[in-house]
Amino acid sequence: MSDPNSTRRVVIASFIGTTIEWYDFFLYGTASALVFNKLFFPNFDALAGTMAAFATYAVGFFARPVGGIVFGHFGDKLGRKSMLVTTLMLMGVATVLIGLLPTYAQIGVWAPVLLVLLRFIQGFGVGGEWGGAVLMAVEHGATGRRGYYASWVQAGVPVGLLLANAVFKLTSSMEPQAFLEWGWRVPFLLGVLLLGVGMFIRLKIIESPVFTQAKAEDAGPKVPILAVIKDHPRNVLVAMGARFAENAFFYIFTVLVLSYGSQQLGLKNEDLLNAVLAGSAVQLAAIPMFGALSDRVGRRPVYLGGALFLLLFAFPFFWMIETRQMGLVILGVVIGLTGHAAMYGPQAAFFSELFGTRVRYSGASLGYQLASPLAGGLAPLIATALLEQSGGKPWPVAVYLIVMAVITLVSVWLAEETNRKAL
Repeated sequence: MSDPNSTRRVVIASFIGTTIEWYDFFLYGTASALVFNKLFFPNFDALAGTMAAFATYAVGFFARPVGGIVFGHFGDKLGRKSMLVTTLMLMGVATVLIGLLPTYAQIGVWAPVLLVLLRFIQGFGVGGEWGGAVLMAVEHGATGRRGYYASWVQAGVPVGLLLANAVFKLTSSMEPQAFLEWGWRVPFLLGVLLLGVGMFIRLKIIESPVFTQAKAEDAGPKVPILAVIKDHPRNVLVAMGARFAENAFFYIFTVLVLSYGSQQLGLKNEDLLNAVLAGSAVQLAAIPMFGALSDRVGRRPVYLGGALFLLLFAFPFFWMIETRQMGLVILGVVIGLTGHAAMYGPQAAFFSELFGTRVRYSGASLGYQLASPLAGGLAPLIATALLEQSGGKPWPVAVYLIVMAVITLVSVWLAEETNRKAL
């Protein structure tokens, strides 16, 4: 295993790269909730425009399994590092191009078509990025510390969300007309600076020593993804099921809350962004804490605790939001994202440990990404439709989230404990 200094460098590089990629990915979610309905779907009413924007948002999630399969294959055959560099480049370029995209008023129907295409590229890139980033951290880390090290890669997600919402908060405080005309583009164009930083850092890390050793000893399966499906179908399903609650709750707490709070409850976008910023900041500390806890007590107990907590919190979350009291709204998002961290902290190590080295990139990516369109990608769309059917009442959304939590509880309960498993 590599020395501690090497491990820290890899973890820092993976954390920063993941932060940048998720900044890119989350920008789209925030823009979908706040501006894309007006700029790219202006012929719809407010609700239909929001649903259309969330539908294009979901496209990125349906692209993620494709990216996971493609980059998983080459990551298992060629190595983890080269895939990380490629996925970062894809994400960065797609994000900058969204910032340069003409609107519906300028080029008509081609505007939403190009928006969907660029969103697909974003999803394709992030679909391959996650597996490579967490595997680099897991495979450099020592047994007994893998949950902690890998959780820092996961912590890049709330930091990316924090950055995306912070930049949007600054630009959305502009005059509304200026924000719609050009202010919304600024966060996307800033992606070019982050891309340069991320590429510089990722090019300097070394390949996973576990992968290098395994490749020297064994050529591995010709098509890793087929080997995963043949030899590890149960573990793929476990990983998929484990993601249902984690993914669905996260996008309700961070994306739907923006459109629901502003359109249904009349809360200010700026105040809602503050709530998500506060939750993301707390989650940044909570994710490594739960990752370290999973090294001590096991991945399953920590993960199950998070899923059970969110199941019980589904209704109270909406009760707190409905008060329209910003203190309670912020507290609701903070509590929700802390419960989410109990699943997200141990998740990277947990999923990686379910698969052998020569198929680990493909296996972890497949299980992780297959659930993305079914849980996270459709969550804001399903929730918005449920709100419309219920006349704005959130109880059907809470029931939907409880169903997602039950799926996760059953899946993780049936999984093996992996925290002491040799790689």
